[in-house]
Amino acid sequence: MTQAISQKRGIQMTDSAVRQVLALREKQGKDLCLRVGVRQGGCSGMSYVMDFADPSTVKADDEVFDYEGFQVVCDRKSILYLYGLVLDFSDSMIGGGFKFTNPNATQTCGCGSSFSA
Repeated sequence: MTQAISQKRGIQMTDSAVRQVLALREKQGKDLCLRVGVRQGGCSGMSYVMDFADPSTVKADDEVFDYEGFQVVCDRKSILYLYGLVLDFSDSMIGGGFKFTNPNATQTCGCGSSFSA
């Protein structure tokens, strides 16, 4: 895993994750923020969710983390499960994509997309 940009943010991103998110956002052709959260489901109990959102959808009680050129947004309930999360990206042919390293997870599934806390 590459070095996270800041250890002071509730949701941290490695340099490679930031580059990938910026590239994907540019393809959207709009100024969007990245919304990260959790939902019930998945083989371990909770699943990670991540998608672009219009900045106008950010609520007053959302946690907002500023990065170089964009914001990462997380709802108040999800941040309880995600605080300290490191989001990484790998472009490996096998096992590539976004990876979640969550210090709050007590159990994770083999695919890495769900966890329990």
